[in-house]
Amino acid sequence: MPSEVKQPFHALTIDIEDYFQVAAFEKKIQPGQWDQYPIRVDRNTYRILDVFDEHQAKATFFILGWVAERFPELIKEIHQRGHEVASHGFSHTKATVQTPAEFQQDVSSTKILLEDIIGAEVTGYRAPSFSICAENEWAFACLKEAGYHYSSSTYPIKHDHYGTPYWPAEPYLRKEGIWEFPMPILQLKGKQIPIAGGGYFRLLPYWLSKHLIQRYLKQSQSPYMFYFHPWEIDHQQPRIADAPLKSRFRHYVNLKRMETKVAKLLQDFEWNTVQQVFEQYQNQQQR
Repeated sequence: MPSEVKQPFHALTIDIEDYFQVAAFEKKIQPGQWDQYPIRVDRNTYRILDVFDEHQAKATFFILGWVAERFPELIKEIHQRGHEVASHGFSHTKATVQTPAEFQQDVSSTKILLEDIIGAEVTGYRAPSFSICAENEWAFACLKEAGYHYSSSTYPIKHDHYGTPYWPAEPYLRKEGIWEFPMPILQLKGKQIPIAGGGYFRLLPYWLSKHLIQRYLKQSQSPYMFYFHPWEIDHQQPRIADAPLKSRFRHYVNLKRMETKVAKLLQDFEWNTVQQVFEQYQNQQQR
């Protein structure tokens, strides 16, 4: 029986941060305490690289400067295996709590750090927790000033931690001269359904996630983009027992199943870097 025909034109992204650096635990664990926790982001990221090699998938890795400083050889390995190295800021500080000057320093220094490690230009940025919104729209000018070509920092849904529900859901060139590639959503019965990955992907059965992605591809003219984190394939990570119940549920739900589900996703769709996928998209838009 012939295998299912894969559909091209999808961007695979990974936000490189460790389990103790996530927004869900930010009220319990401060950046000054991070070195007190066992670091697992390196081993998990190497595992992801091997899985991607098995499926001949390329991806964009949005990397924290904090991680890059401690594991420069990992960052070089990501680059040498043909993946795109991009910036996730230095210490996972939301853009909404930074001043323009602080944000400018954050994104500029992280870009320089990553470029020094890999010896190549870094053109992409993703804000922690998709934290660029109406109240800090000035962030796009800072990114342009720092030399970034694109951002993937908005999620056009309503969420208690993030969301720009009234902003464009399709990729667009900002007035500041930088492209914004929002996370994909599915319009379903007048509602905006998040389908980009993360906790939603872990929570839903794989067949349903696949169905929603395929429905998006029929509905939208722009590429699909998926994201997850290294800690999501690590069910043996230390537990943050005193975190709120809601945060713990979001963080730990279905960790044991995640690597298998990601492997299925890699089998069912073709994947490439944000840079490559959206360059193709931009070329098509100009025809």
